[in-house]
Amino acid sequence: MKKIIKALKPLLIFALMLATFIACDKDFNSIDSDVLGKSNANFNTAKLSIESVRAYNKKLSKIQVNGLNSNLLGVYNDPIFGLTTASIVTQITPTSFNPDFGDNPVIDSVILNIPYFSRQDGVDDDGNATYVMNKQDSLYGDENSKIVLSIYKNNYFLRSFNPNSQNQEAQNYYSFAENTPNMAENFIVTENGEVNFDAYKGELIYSNPDFFPSNNPIITKTGEGDEASLNYAAPALRVKLDEAFWKTNILDVEGSSELSNDNNFKNYFRGLYIKAEAISGDGNMILLGLNSTGATITIYYSKDSTSDSNSRVQSTYAFNFSGIKLNTLTNDYSTAPEPLVDGNSTEGDQKLYLKGTAGSMAVIDLFGNAYTYGEDVPDALVDLRNVFLDAENNPTKLINEAHLVLVEDQSLTSGEDHNYDRLYTYDIKNNTKILDYDFDPSENSTSPAFSKLVHLGLRDTLSTNPLTIGYKIRITEHIKNLIYRDSTNTQLGLVISNNVNYTNNVNLLNSTDDVSRVPAATLLTSRGTVLFGNNTTSDSKLKLELYYSEPD
Repeated sequence: MKKIIKALKPLLIFALMLATFIACDKDFNSIDSDVLGKSNANFNTAKLSIESVRAYNKKLSKIQVNGLNSNLLGVYNDPIFGLTTASIVTQITPTSFNPDFGDNPVIDSVILNIPYFSRQDGVDDDGNATYVMNKQDSLYGDENSKIVLSIYKNNYFLRSFNPNSQNQEAQNYYSFAENTPNMAENFIVTENGEVNFDAYKGELIYSNPDFFPSNNPIITKTGEGDEASLNYAAPALRVKLDEAFWKTNILDVEGSSELSNDNNFKNYFRGLYIKAEAISGDGNMILLGLNSTGATITIYYSKDSTSDSNSRVQSTYAFNFSGIKLNTLTNDYSTAPEPLVDGNSTEGDQKLYLKGTAGSMAVIDLFGNAYTYGEDVPDALVDLRNVFLDAENNPTKLINEAHLVLVEDQSLTSGEDHNYDRLYTYDIKNNTKILDYDFDPSENSTSPAFSKLVHLGLRDTLSTNPLTIGYKIRITEHIKNLIYRDSTNTQLGLVISNNVNYTNNVNLLNSTDDVSRVPAATLLTSRGTVLFGNNTTSDSKLKLELYYSEPD
């Protein structure tokens, strides 16, 4: 008897889980009649294509470039859109104030360390970790092209609060990515005008005319002689900075008010300007983890021992990057097939241009022109509700699946660069992810390239038919809300993303339409892609497809 109970236990657990799932699921679920067989099914399944969907281009400019979870550095030559250059301006913060550097301090070295985003892919013959950085993770562009990398002292004060605000709102900084006065210099915009960081650069404290990020682990040595040991860490931008600069600006001001607190220090030492420049119109771009605890500047120095006049003591003084950090972005669209402009919001566009780094996005009106709160519901949505609801608003048909089908223009987007492209859609009215995102259980926290596969899907790289290479975005729960629950959020935003797990939004400066915020991840995406819109006779046109069931 015990054996029978033990054998049945897994089946009982499964039955209990199934019953719980059914009891908790108050929405219609996807049902495949093939499970029962057509002769036994008491419902029919059908497909409905929504002809009202329209999509148009929205050019992105003056996007907030501070407050990001990571930062781009380098040069990326997009095969469609041309050259993008990303540099960084950042404050640094001492890890302690009012330092005592001791007697006769002498700097041994000053090390800047900023981790890359990499993955451990194995171990070497000695058992030490090996790492990989590629187009899936954080390295973009030509893997053989180098850049000019320079680090300057920044003399522009990055204020924390907006002086134009009555409520001490935080100061945001916005991109000036196109049509800058000088493509070789880096600009941002605030409410008060343009800022050219090249006009505020101070002393040069590091320069490398042929920089390329390495995926080799960082090896450091501790101890001496028999006590020495080697420590291995993940790949990072790790360089030696000019020692004389840090002696003059830090050690020599010991005891002054400049090193006494955070506000005084950031007014005195206004940060670093990390500048990237192309070499012969090409380069590479890397994603940096400035928010990481491993992102530091460390002054290694020696001082007289307080107990032995004939010996020296090793010590350190460190900084992190906990202050304001921002990306400057420059886009050169001179080689792009078409200029990036705002599209046809009435009829939709023939092609949709999705470009990261302050480029462009698409606005998708699921039922024609966007619904404005307080106005009549779009006629196309009213018609669809009449198909799925009776006069008392009771469901007559059950929605199983709803997809946006987007096909790439293979004349522009073929090639390995696009294999890891991901698309992300969001609710423009509420500036948030849509319900299907939360319903998707396939989140992958370690590899965003393979996260949220049910809702956002992967680019189809296996198809030999150019009419099907693209994306299928599942918006089933969002459509259910529109039809069954009187939701009116009929307008979706579509962007290219390098990290679909990163769903924070950033502001647009002085927006004049419905798009007031955009996903921050698209700002950190160097690549772009081209999709077919609705305003075309091609079989590749944008489609909204509904699969539903109804009683026999």
